[in-house]
Amino acid sequence: MIILTLGLILFLSVHSIRIIAPDLREKVIARRGIGAWMWPYTLVAGIGFAFVIIGYGVARYDAPALYYPPAELRQLALLVMLPVFPLLLATYLRGRFRQMLGHPMMIATLLWAVAHLMVRGTLADLLLFGGFLVWAGFAWRSQVKRGATGSSRVRLPWGRNDAVAIIGGLALYFVFIVGLHALLFGVSPI
Repeated sequence: MIILTLGLILFLSVHSIRIIAPDLREKVIARRGIGAWMWPYTLVAGIGFAFVIIGYGVARYDAPALYYPPAELRQLALLVMLPVFPLLLATYLRGRFRQMLGHPMMIATLLWAVAHLMVRGTLADLLLFGGFLVWAGFAWRSQVKRGATGSSRVRLPWGRNDAVAIIGGLALYFVFIVGLHALLFGVSPI
């Protein structure tokens, strides 16, 4: 559990800099260049992410159960997960979705965490999914306060990128459901 916790601290801390110090990134880049920001950021995030993967992989088998979710929640969790992949793709595709939501990845992360907490009840699950849930909530709130979500004077029309996000995201969801999730994580969601 220590490796998972350390990984979450590293990964989520570095991703929380804009919440705590919104202008720090721009100041470092202005003084020292993009590399002075990106290299340390990427290194810390990468180490944290590796620790999260390794730590959760080890901890999930020995973690004490905190609650036992009812089996009926599996279908609801699948429904909650449905928009996650389209939202993830919309994050990287300039279109109406991204314009309306600002950073769709925050919403995707919130939904992903909630869906997994609905069906998993160990301490390791609570640390991983609960940690990401709390972080994504604060990150979304921070973006709203900074005005980084939503409105723009010129509204983008619905277009090809939005269609790619929806169709591609649903295709990815299907691939994960029918086998990739079980292959990668050893658990079938259906």
